[in-house]
Amino acid sequence: MANVAKYAGATNLSIAAICTPVMLRIEVSDDGVGGADAARGSGIRGLQDRVAAIGGRLSIDSPAGQGTVVVAELPLD
Repeated sequence: MANVAKYAGATNLSIAAICTPVMLRIEVSDDGVGGADAARGSGIRGLQDRVAAIGGRLSIDSPAGQGTVVVAELPLD
């Protein structure tokens, strides 16, 4: 959320979470400038590393000019 405020130029931010007995899925999306790229900064890489360290998955969809959607799926077992 800090990156949305700092870099995205977004006017809207959405956060959704779904919890099942085995997984927590968190989705954060914005309508900002998009173009988020793990190769260009340590913030996304750090988040990917932290999610992977607990056996989770992180996906980022951020086409330039179309906002960003980040989805983390975290195991609960």
